[in-house]
Amino acid sequence: MSAERLIAHFREQAGYCAAFGSPFTAALNVRFAEDVEAGGPVAALTSPWPSNPSADVVGLRLAGALHAAVLSGRDEALAAAYPGRAAQWRVEEVWPIARAFLEREREWVRSFLRYAPQTNETRRSIALLGAFLAFAETWRGPIDLLEIGASAGLNLNWDRFRYQTSTWAWGDPASPVLIDTDWQASAPPLGPINVRHRAACDINPLDLHRGEDLLRLKSYIWPDQPDRLARFEGAVALARQCDARVDRADAGAWLEQKLAERAQDTATLVYHSVFLQYPPRETRETIIAAIQAAGSRASASAPLAWARLEPEAVTDGVMNGLRFVIDLTTWPGGERRIVGYTDGHVRAVYAP
Repeated sequence: MSAERLIAHFREQAGYCAAFGSPFTAALNVRFAEDVEAGGPVAALTSPWPSNPSADVVGLRLAGALHAAVLSGRDEALAAAYPGRAAQWRVEEVWPIARAFLEREREWVRSFLRYAPQTNETRRSIALLGAFLAFAETWRGPIDLLEIGASAGLNLNWDRFRYQTSTWAWGDPASPVLIDTDWQASAPPLGPINVRHRAACDINPLDLHRGEDLLRLKSYIWPDQPDRLARFEGAVALARQCDARVDRADAGAWLEQKLAERAQDTATLVYHSVFLQYPPRETRETIIAAIQAAGSRASASAPLAWARLEPEAVTDGVMNGLRFVIDLTTWPGGERRIVGYTDGHVRAVYAP
């Protein structure tokens, strides 16, 4: 049964990757499924998998291990056949080399697979920006930022990015990070935002100053998506320049403390993206209770805002839904506003 679940997961993951614009990662996941069926090195590495392979995104872990081997120069033959080096990659050429690597470097790959993927996708900032700008339209004073589930902290610097769509633009034209998308909603209010302080936490933050962490973070970006890789490089350079720091902490306990101590002379903005489905139920309940408690104490001179980019199943209980919700809740008052809808990679933003 474990092998059957793995095969089904790899094939399902291939479909997701194809839908999200990575035919290369899709093709790899098909080969992973076939290799489990054949009892090859993928089967040896992943079967039996101790928990739910879909929840643990085993296909992305395995694809990340191969990309890490390419990026680190661990397998030069594999690197030469991969997108970026090969002008016209062919999975028929890549897979035999990849399979041999998985067989030869089994212990290294097994160690890599122990970690859950972290992508810290910077493109998600353009979806959240719609909520941030909606709040800034009503609050012109300084803002203190609190990001939970921040990974390496790349999106802590969202106000230093350049955003460009076919209908509007916002941010620093000289920023090393350019973010675009197919914006099909109304343009957000394009006023200024005054960030005074920023803080973030993650249960397992990655340190951009450590080569091992940087390699792991980059390895989860699909290698046939050069635009994502370019955004990542720019965001890393900016985060290093700004010395972005992420606290290692449980999001619930961290947010409780930060909100209990929040300044009373400015606004506080809590935000997160594609995060809330991962913590245990107790942590989610603590996060929500802490925000609601702080909201009940908010005032006109110290408002609280909560911006989210999360699956509709998490925000509104819409099971089997594929949309991601961009929403903003503000206090005093606790009014919730849906800013728009998108997908996990923010390839487009749609009107609510």
